[in-house]
Amino acid sequence: MDLGLRERACVVTGASGGIGRATALALAREGASLVLVGRREERLAALARECEQDGARSASLVLDLTAVDAGERILDACLERFGRIDALVNGAGTSAVRTPEQLTDEEWQGQWELHVMAPMRLMRAAAPAMADRGWGRIVNVCSSLCRRPTGTNMSYSVTKAAELSLSRAFADLYAGRGVLVNAVAPGPVGGELWLAPGGLAEQQAAARGITREEVLEATAGRVPIGRLGTEEEIASVIAFLCSEPASNVAGAAWSVDGGSVPVII
Repeated sequence: MDLGLRERACVVTGASGGIGRATALALAREGASLVLVGRREERLAALARECEQDGARSASLVLDLTAVDAGERILDACLERFGRIDALVNGAGTSAVRTPEQLTDEEWQGQWELHVMAPMRLMRAAAPAMADRGWGRIVNVCSSLCRRPTGTNMSYSVTKAAELSLSRAFADLYAGRGVLVNAVAPGPVGGELWLAPGGLAEQQAAARGITREEVLEATAGRVPIGRLGTEEEIASVIAFLCSEPASNVAGAAWSVDGGSVPVII
């Protein structure tokens, strides 16, 4: 299927790793032009080279997304490089194993800034520019924990739920002007966040007094398809939601969780 993304100008945040990186590569394979946003300069540079091998044009922007002017700076970078912005993927996010008693006010605020204020500022900057051209796509990477909160990091669940609500609010505001805003809600993903040294698997193992392998086996066992998802599987859904064929999808929250959350909405 041709996704109609050739030379569309797309911004991907959180591009230096995880789902953001996989999304950038998926969009590059479709011929999109990319602004890659993240905090790890060397990784962004390597990703830009990889995207360009697929024939995509790209630009990198090393930036702390929680800066109050991040939205305007990213929009300016995209307009300067490509002359327009067609799609935005808010892919930045992180989590750690923390009990409610361990979570500090600063940690709560940090999750709020990253998962709510950062995507809000980006959408506030980008959506009007898309609407002026009558075409745009925004995808917010939320989490299955939006619908099934967890006590292992309550601040992550709560702020991702807020991001999902924010996504729907922007969808209602801009759908009539050609800008379609949607969210994806991944379940546990066998990628960097879970599997890297010091990642969620090791953190949960330490907290529960079991092995990393036991954590991963138990986590996969709770997923109806019997395994963790992959970053590439999430990225392919995101790429579709950025596409021309997704022209009748707005305000949705697509579960990409292997059936983890037992709801039909």
